[in-house]
Amino acid sequence: MLYSLIAEEFQPIMAFLAIMIAFIATVAATANLGDMLPRDAGREFAHDGKLSAGKPRGAGIIFVFAFAVTALLFAPMKPEIVIYIALIIVSMMTGFLDDAAKTPWGEYRKGILDLCVASLVALTYLKYNPSVIELTFFDMQINIPPVIFGLLTVVLVWASVNVTNCSDGVDGLSGTLTIITIMTIYILSGILNKGGDFTFMILLFAVCILGYLWFNATPSKLMMGDAGSRAMGLFISIAILKTGAPLLYIPVAIVLILDGGLGLIKVFLMRFLKIPFMKNIRLPLHDHVRKVWGWSNTQTVYRFAIIQIIVSTAVIYAISM
Repeated sequence: MLYSLIAEEFQPIMAFLAIMIAFIATVAATANLGDMLPRDAGREFAHDGKLSAGKPRGAGIIFVFAFAVTALLFAPMKPEIVIYIALIIVSMMTGFLDDAAKTPWGEYRKGILDLCVASLVALTYLKYNPSVIELTFFDMQINIPPVIFGLLTVVLVWASVNVTNCSDGVDGLSGTLTIITIMTIYILSGILNKGGDFTFMILLFAVCILGYLWFNATPSKLMMGDAGSRAMGLFISIAILKTGAPLLYIPVAIVLILDGGLGLIKVFLMRFLKIPFMKNIRLPLHDHVRKVWGWSNTQTVYRFAIIQIIVSTAVIYAISM
């Protein structure tokens, strides 16, 4: 909105101000509105889950709206980006309504809503982008029929939303991993010369999460809830799609995938196929390393982050060669 009214030579200054405002707005809004959020009832089956009882949850509604308002005011707006912002808000609101509900929503209900949002993301992407996948490690491009590309996109978006959601269980963990992942995507977008105006969205989203982490670092004062984790997962999937190399999602989000995704696979195999899977490992992995290996919350966040940074560094170097 304001971006189009500013002369080109002043746009870098406007971008700097937008990033600062996004962070300050998130911190200020969280400090003043955090106590108005619904309260967590504690997670019975999570390691140390009862320690979260009574804390405000659903703080994702604050940092997602801070991102959306800042983006709409200061970023170059195109129809595709506006649609993505709207879908991120929709994903956040489905999570927040679950956070605020007295009776948690069922898995199938949330899964169907995620599927609807993922389908809209796929349709939007195909309208404004070619159905081409770049294999960056092999310097190749593959043209995929739009229908197949759309179906694969739905799978990617749905998986990203749910593995990120499942990784949310330790103070600061999912937010920290999401920042590392999207900043890796930001760097890769520059190397690949892809992403366009959406790359600025990455910076705004990252600083809004940082504003939330100001209060969520161990010991946390509040939690993002599904409102934050679902929106973060959706944002990651859109950001990686805009690079034109969606397969890079695997290495740049590998810790999120392993932490949250293995639990999804275990539930699917045991519930529907009656196949035992990783019986001796507590999932999500962040519960296993704390309960079985004795890691503290801080150690879990730092070590998971270190692993993702190492993998991301290797990917960046390999792509830039």
